[in-house]
Amino acid sequence: MKKIVTKFGGSSLADSGQFKKVRDILALDEARRYVVPSAPGKRFKEDTKVTDLLYRCHAQAAKGEDFQETFDQLAARYMDIAEELGLKVDLGAQLDEINGRIAGGASRDYCASRGEYLNGLLLADYLGWRFMDAAKVVFFDERGFFDSEKTNVVMMALLADGVPTVVPGFYGAMPDGSIRTFSRGGSDITGAIVARAVRADAYENWTDVSGFLMADPRIVENPREISAITYAELRELSYMGASVLHEDAMFPVHKVGIPTIIRNTNNPQHPGTLISLEIPCDRNVPIITGVAGHKGFSVISVEKAMMNSELGFGRRVLQVLEDFGISFEHMPSGIDSLCVVVHQDELAPHREEVVRRIADLTQPDKLLIHDNMSVIATVGRGMVNNCGTAARLFSAMSRAGINVRMIDQGSSELSIIVGVDDDDFEATIRAIYNEFVG
Repeated sequence: MKKIVTKFGGSSLADSGQFKKVRDILALDEARRYVVPSAPGKRFKEDTKVTDLLYRCHAQAAKGEDFQETFDQLAARYMDIAEELGLKVDLGAQLDEINGRIAGGASRDYCASRGEYLNGLLLADYLGWRFMDAAKVVFFDERGFFDSEKTNVVMMALLADGVPTVVPGFYGAMPDGSIRTFSRGGSDITGAIVARAVRADAYENWTDVSGFLMADPRIVENPREISAITYAELRELSYMGASVLHEDAMFPVHKVGIPTIIRNTNNPQHPGTLISLEIPCDRNVPIITGVAGHKGFSVISVEKAMMNSELGFGRRVLQVLEDFGISFEHMPSGIDSLCVVVHQDELAPHREEVVRRIADLTQPDKLLIHDNMSVIATVGRGMVNNCGTAARLFSAMSRAGINVRMIDQGSSELSIIVGVDDDDFEATIRAIYNEFVG
């Protein structure tokens, strides 16, 4: 029988009305037998997410402050849902236990995880489905890293009976049984983990948008929707911030070739965006799949004659960054020059020491740091088979009066990355989008 895993985000389960939409969606296809819920999100613009309330409770308790008013706010959210849906779960007892644990010094991860835990209990009750505590089936090792193989073996065995099941997202357990969470948005990861364990035919990620857009709508007016994208393209765009899906959620399903579909809970008839291993190029769609970027980078520029023949030169530069805990994003180079792109905020506290150490280790002819650079990625599987893509991109930037500070293209030819001044960030994205999409 076909199997579909569905993950519903916080906005999809923010109140009782959204719970009803979720039940209707599940009823449309009997293959939807596994659900991963997030904690309730915002009901309106000024609202506060339940997870944020839980973090606040922990912070207040840790400082010895009274957290009860905050806790009562989040408790009321759940009580309202349970009452409006006529649920039977003993929510009061659950809330009392959590309240007591927070007062007793419960960890930050435990506090945050209770949002998904409680929402999972409510949803399982509402659907009449089995509830499976993620702490029993999602495991982290002694170092706090996710143990994918142990998780897959245990979860696969427990879900093999095909019983419709709710598995709350975002958290799991350490070897000693204590709660450990993924990073924010980690319910996406749990959904992908469940999809891998049950060998799902598809993993549906339901949220409040109808899939991905080719550009940020705050920069490009009414950008085109992306109907299909490969995992490789998504990885490139997600890294640059253009994602409604936690980037780590791609790996469990990518590993076993399960397609992911981004869907809109408030518009379930919309087909959304399909993410899969391979998608053929379509002459009816733009050459590029999307364009996205980030501001706030610094470029460390090192120049030295005959650098290319000096063994270990690049390693020494990168060793300095590693010593200060600074990761690099890109490293374009020439025969006598090397540039390392880093996050400006990471470099700032160590700036003078980094310059001094690099100078001591490499004895450069010139060493400069250029700040306020944006990095923009133009991504598309169609670029590989289309001559002149780079020429069109740089011509569009030239016509817009934008100076290119850095160019970096990977060997896969899946993306072209450019560096521009922060002041040119939005104009660059618009120029590239309009060139290829119009």
